[in-house]
Formats: sequence, C-alpha cells, structure tokens
Amino acid sequence: MQQHEQDQCHAHAEPQQATGQNSAEALCERVSQANIDKTPLRIEGGGTKEFYGCRVEGDALSLTEHRGITHYDPVELVVSVRAGTPLAELEAALDAEHQQLGCEPPHFGPAATVGGMIATGLSGPRRPWAGAVRDFVLGTRLITHEGKHLRFGGEVMKNVAGYDLSRLMVGAQGTLGVITEVSLKVLPKPSALHSLRLELPLDDALERFTQWGRQPLPITAAAYHENALHLRLEGGRSSVAATRERLGGDDLDSRFWENLREQRLAFFDDTDPRPLWRLSLPNNTPPLALAGDVLYDWAGAQRWLRSDVEANTLRETLTQAGGHATCFTFGRTEPFTPLAEIVAHYHRRLKTQLDPNGIFNPGRLYPEF
Repeated sequence: MQQHEQDQCHAHAEPQQATGQNSAEALCERVSQANIDKTPLRIEGGGTKEFYGCRVEGDALSLTEHRGITHYDPVELVVSVRAGTPLAELEAALDAEHQQLGCEPPHFGPAATVGGMIATGLSGPRRPWAGAVRDFVLGTRLITHEGKHLRFGGEVMKNVAGYDLSRLMVGAQGTLGVITEVSLKVLPKPSALHSLRLELPLDDALERFTQWGRQPLPITAAAYHENALHLRLEGGRSSVAATRERLGGDDLDSRFWENLREQRLAFFDDTDPRPLWRLSLPNNTPPLALAGDVLYDWAGAQRWLRSDVEANTLRETLTQAGGHATCFTFGRTEPFTPLAEIVAHYHRRLKTQLDPNGIFNPGRLYPEF
C-alpha cells in the first residue's frame, strides 16, 4: 500500500538527468599510469571517515570533483550518483521527493561523500529494520587496475547473474578498485514518526527488544542509553499512534537518532581518552563482563564501548559471544578483527585478481592487503 501511494504521489515526476562534473577520463588515466608504475594510490573523498581503517601511504587520488546525480527516477525509487557527490546533496534531492536512503548512513561531517558511504558500508539506527548499505546497491561503475571504466549491475534489483561485484565493493574501502558511480534503491519517507523514552533496567530493555522483534510493530530504531530505552516509530499514522499508546513512555526529541548516528551524544565525547569500540553481537546477547561504559544500539546487536580493556582480551570475549569488535579510535590498535586463515586466503586471492600490483589503498583494511 505504501508503495502504491508513493507512486501516485509522484506520478507527475520525470526522471532527472545528469548534473555535476564528470572526471572519469582523467581518473582512468591516473589509475592506468599508477598501475604501470606500480605506484600506490590513496583514494580520497571528503575525509570524514578517514579514521575508519589503517593509514594508507600513496599518491592522493581525489574523487571530490567527480560529482553529481546522473539519473533519478522518483517513481521507480532509483537514483544513480557519482562517487564524489556530497552525501548531503543526494539526501536533499531525495527529500524534495519525500524519499530517503533507507540505510540512514552516518556523515561524520559536512564533507561526507557517496563514495565514502559505499566504501565504508556504515549504516545508521534504521539498519536492522530496513537493511544495510549493501542491500540498497543495484549497480556500480568502477575503474579497474588497468584504467578501464566498467559497469556492474544496473538499476533493478534482479540484475545479477553470477558474482555480484557491485555489492562486494561495499565496505572494501577502495582496496579493489575506484568506485566512480553507484545506483541505489531509495525508500519513501514514512507518513508518521514518533520517538519514545522509557526508563527501564537494562535487563528489562533487552528482554523487550527480543519480544518486540517477533511482533509487527513499526519500530525503526531502538537504543538503550542513560538508563532508558529509546524507540523510534515510523509508518502509517494509525499504526504509529496505536503503538505509541500501547508502549507508553515519554516523548523523545527525534533529533536523538541523528545525534546517535553522527556520534554527537556525550557518550562519544572526543575528550574521553579511552578507545571507542563498536561491538557487533547477536541482539539477544546478555551484557558482557567488560570494563567500561556501553551504549546499546540496533536493539542490542550493535554496542558502543568506551574502555581501556586490552584489544586481544576484548576480541576473544566477543568471539566467544559470537560477535566481533572494531576500534573506532584511529591509531590505537588494529581497527578490524584479524581474519581467520581460510578467510584471509580468499581475501588474498580476490585482491590478487582485482589489484595484482597492489595500487588501490594498500593496507587500508589489513596491513597484508
């Protein structure tokens, strides 16, 4: 029904054609020469997520001049956009048609780009209910190590026969090629939104997360912070109103979710000397015996930890609980959980196939790649 209403609302809208600047030819030439010379390249966008990974030594290859929306069809809920386009610019274009990026990606600064969103694959509070960045990617354009500009995927969901290289680029941090353009599925904005705050003990909140996850409630964000459960309800007006009345609690300023996504809450204060860790766990995992302060997001599946606990001890604890840990404080330790040998084997094979001379962001994910 929501899809049908959206199509009616935008039946007048014409697909929007290319705007911005196309620097693909110059980028291809740079990559081709770097491959011949075996010169490492440090692929750059707005730099707002530079902390997320290891330092890269190489010649800068900036995508910021390669920008603009190349195609947008509000009726079909599809947009294609160049990698250097500011994320805020894309979101403004979608908002004008009452649409949005379902994965709710963080910016971490006004210079954030679409390419950075794809490269890091980071998603916001809506991720467990709507999907991750990877789930919305329909296709990409990519510059290979030989300087060829190739297109993978397309602008419909069922367009992949064989290996889905487009979605492989999500989270690869530019280590497999230069993303120049991406086609994305977008979503209609909900007709109603309301946020709630319920003061509850942590154990009760985790139990309710589990219970509500089995019910058809219009919850699109759930976090536990400062001894209270925070919820966001989105959907049809009657559904949101009924759920709000059923759950009770106090009204919550909806800006809480943006502040959580952008790490602007006091919990994320940069003056705290303790490293910031992101813990990924099954959402019904009980509290872990780890020293430090914890903020629960994604109904408990994502947990933010401020702690001085030793990295190996932390990661061993997470592994035993069926999860993994990522360090969000640049330079304090290896950011990503070390790969199991069999997984590392496939990473090496993939890197060798797509980047035999190791020119694309070498060492960004792991020093050996």
